[in-house]
Amino acid sequence: MSAKNLEEVIQAAGNPVEMLRNSQIGAYIYPVVAPEFSNWRSEQWAWQHSAVLFDQTHHMVDLYIRGKDALKLLTDTMINSPKGWTVNKAKQYVPTTPYGHVIGDGIIFWLAEEEFVYVGRAPAANWLMFHGETGGYDVEIVHDDRSPGRPMGKPVKRISWRFQIQGPNAWKVIEKLNGGPVEQLKFFNMSEINIAGRKVRTLRHGMAGAPGLELWGPYEEQEEIRAAILEAGKEFGLIPVGSRAYPSNTLESGWIPSPLPAIYTGEKLKAYREWLPANSYEAGGAIGGSFKSDNIEDYYVNPYEIGYGPFVKFDHDFIGREALEALDISAQRKKVTLAWNKDDMAKIYASLFDPEAEHYKFFDLPLANYASTNADQVVDAGGKMVGMSMFTGYSYNEKSALSLATIDHEIPVGTELKVIWGEENGGTKKTTVEPHKQLEVRVIVSPVPYAVTAREAYEGGWRTARAD
Repeated sequence: MSAKNLEEVIQAAGNPVEMLRNSQIGAYIYPVVAPEFSNWRSEQWAWQHSAVLFDQTHHMVDLYIRGKDALKLLTDTMINSPKGWTVNKAKQYVPTTPYGHVIGDGIIFWLAEEEFVYVGRAPAANWLMFHGETGGYDVEIVHDDRSPGRPMGKPVKRISWRFQIQGPNAWKVIEKLNGGPVEQLKFFNMSEINIAGRKVRTLRHGMAGAPGLELWGPYEEQEEIRAAILEAGKEFGLIPVGSRAYPSNTLESGWIPSPLPAIYTGEKLKAYREWLPANSYEAGGAIGGSFKSDNIEDYYVNPYEIGYGPFVKFDHDFIGREALEALDISAQRKKVTLAWNKDDMAKIYASLFDPEAEHYKFFDLPLANYASTNADQVVDAGGKMVGMSMFTGYSYNEKSALSLATIDHEIPVGTELKVIWGEENGGTKKTTVEPHKQLEVRVIVSPVPYAVTAREAYEGGWRTARAD
């Protein structure tokens, strides 16, 4: 008899670690948007030196939450403080389990008095839907799932399109589109501008370091709006960014987008696992990397470990509060960037051209992740594990392979460590893993964000927290 929910899937598998490390789901896909519009190097270069159009329409879940208890549902499930939050402001929503571990994250836009939209990956969306359905809240939730990873020729439709205009020339493009000056609101404040005769809602953002906007509207208008943005941006060097380069921007700006949702264990989460279907993101996800533990809880992280410490506010009751209050904050791991040694990177690529030897795990460009959650061992000079590398790729702007990691708090910037690249015993059975041997890659502990422009100009300083 086939499993009906995640709890049954785990029971049938025996160990969730083995289940996830040998998942057949493949790599995380950024669907529908063309991989490249020019080439990924030029597209990366443009977000630091001119301007870009990011198309975020297809790879995230949208949850439209309405009703008199909508704010209460969010407040009860987020570590963030609700104080000062009003209509036309957004928050980076971070929920934790009763045990204080991170489930995921996303952006919550407060659209109207009793109306919000969550935009982000599936884990936090599923958590919101579960509590909205089972927690006695007076809410209505419309779930607009991300576009299929492989549409296979079938039509794709969303409720909303979602773009970002980013880069040092972004504001010039925005004001040209609007036909006049646009007020530079504070970070994560919302407003409207005019594009092609239409009112378009905006969120003040700064993904690439310089001021920019996130824009959205009815899906049917996306081509008209996109064409207007590209035309207005020509004189300022704006180019569209494809799905190949897009996710690598976080390597420069410092956000870890895919921690393992910490829901596979714990009696307090059993009802949630029984609610999640057998084909959910959590049931079909994959863990990739050299860190191998029989205990799935060793892959869990708390908010402080991945840079969300500044969000944790004990001015309201929320799921996980008691567990987080009990933590010694000063003893938690901290988020850093790891800059990979160029000679060791050359060794990885050289192995591809040696017919007489095993090669090292392929390092794809510009994003080297080969699972939905990444977990590579970070070790010190003595071989002791001191952290976990969680998101890996290459920045053409920085001419460096980089990864975002959480490491022991006492290790200072400038320290040389090693990342064990590749999986044990020739690799797991994931479809993204070819036979290979492991390599210890030297890395330098570096700031978050890594890019100087983002580090010095990025608004919303949580990304730099504890990167010392």
